[in-house]
Amino acid sequence: MSEFHRLGLGTYRNTDPDACRTAVETALEAGYRHVDTAQMYDNESYVGEGIAAADVAREDVFLATKLDTDNLARDAVHESSAASLERLDTDYVDLLYVHWPIDSYDAAETLPALDTLRTEGAIRNVGLSNFTPELLDEAIETLDAPVFAHQVEMHPLLQQEALHERAVADDHWLVAYCPVARGQVADVPELVELGEKHDATPYQVSLAWLLSKENVAAIPKATSKQHIVENYGALDVELSEADVAKIDRIEREERLVDFPAAPWN
Repeated sequence: MSEFHRLGLGTYRNTDPDACRTAVETALEAGYRHVDTAQMYDNESYVGEGIAAADVAREDVFLATKLDTDNLARDAVHESSAASLERLDTDYVDLLYVHWPIDSYDAAETLPALDTLRTEGAIRNVGLSNFTPELLDEAIETLDAPVFAHQVEMHPLLQQEALHERAVADDHWLVAYCPVARGQVADVPELVELGEKHDATPYQVSLAWLLSKENVAAIPKATSKQHIVENYGALDVELSEADVAKIDRIEREERLVDFPAAPWN
């Protein structure tokens, strides 16, 4: 089974075939071993081609994808996940998430289908994304499989303390998307100051802060080689306890991914 790496490559909105393939190949050649995609992203084929092009064995790549909101009925889970495997050109994915618990989501229908896929070997782990604490409770009670990861928006401006505490208590990963707040961390004084202190960018500081947290992973999206390599450099940024506490104390809060049908609204 592929080892889970806490810093992965996000591929949201990377729908240009050449750019997506190249980004995935570049990331793997740079040292990444965790790649995140989704049915909703319309790029699974390009992600699969990027993995195939890289000089890295498939079994060394932790590959995650997500079920679209229209594909959460029991039969649709099986049919669409099979289509994802075909597009990704793989026999299995390491992690399959429920992307959003909305639209066709029904815990009693969706989650047993994921259990079956895991038993059959089509997926190695079950994940959830964008769940509220209440929906998370329901899912954990319904699933036979353990929840491996819960993916949510998380960055210094949306610190997700309650969901982080739950992840530590239940021993699942909290995977941060939008981990640099779509670039907004560059304008946060605390991150700018810490970047100067550590000879790092505010983006690297934001990622290092996330990676300093127990049971937290991050999947920054990047397409250029410069940004892919820069993000990976966050692994070399060592924040002190005081540095982490300084970021923890940021009071400004901003959720970037939000819409009326979101589970928390």
